[in-house]
Amino acid sequence: MIRHLPHAAVLSLASGTLHAAPSAATAPAVQRMDLLEIISAGGVMMYPLALMSVACVVLVLIYLLAIRRNAVVSDRFMETAESLIRKRDYRGLADQCRTRNECMARLTQKAVDFLIQHPAASFDGVREVAEAEGSRQASLLSSRITYLADIGAIAPMVGLLGTVLGMIKAFLQVSSGDVQGVRQMELAEGVSEALVTTAAGLMIGIPALVFYSIFRGRVQKYIAELEAAATHLMALLQSQVDRHPPLPSPLGGELKDVRGI
Repeated sequence: MIRHLPHAAVLSLASGTLHAAPSAATAPAVQRMDLLEIISAGGVMMYPLALMSVACVVLVLIYLLAIRRNAVVSDRFMETAESLIRKRDYRGLADQCRTRNECMARLTQKAVDFLIQHPAASFDGVREVAEAEGSRQASLLSSRITYLADIGAIAPMVGLLGTVLGMIKAFLQVSSGDVQGVRQMELAEGVSEALVTTAAGLMIGIPALVFYSIFRGRVQKYIAELEAAATHLMALLQSQVDRHPPLPSPLGGELKDVRGI
């Protein structure tokens, strides 16, 4: 087809081809942004989101150490408590409870302290004290993890607030601009700020809710084990008290077992 064209057309076509190559070579390169630049583009709402992300990480690490079975009820404490109850060494059991930092030890300590201080009271009172302390320990375990649920709910809302502020900023800049190109650049800057805050809020809220679900399952499991262990110890303690009721000594106020009555 080219051989049938006039010589001037061939020269013109060749000249156009030569001019097209430099324009492609001089095309602007795509600008790449690192993570810090993306975060800084999110605007002022990235500061509370950063604080919530740090708080979420700290809470997860704390709960991994605090919400575990040995911190609620351990086999070692149960064996020691059973041995002391069978020996009817209630003061030794109370001292042992004070050295243990677990929910079951605090529950047992409340019940045994009440039994020591009120030896004439019925065992129903001891059981009520144990149930009240067990409910308190269960509430403490459940209330701890709600902070993760709060972060999971608040972080997306903060990101949404940043989105609204970014869109307002974008349209204000567009409305005040004079040149069409400047308007487009300012609109893109505001929209990018809005999208960054939304993404940051979701990136914080989703893991927070995931870890909240994991810890909630752990807490429910350990509360059930706490209830079973408390029922076992209270039944064992009641059997020993019914067989050998403790009475205050007239000399030093110490408890002693009245045997043969």
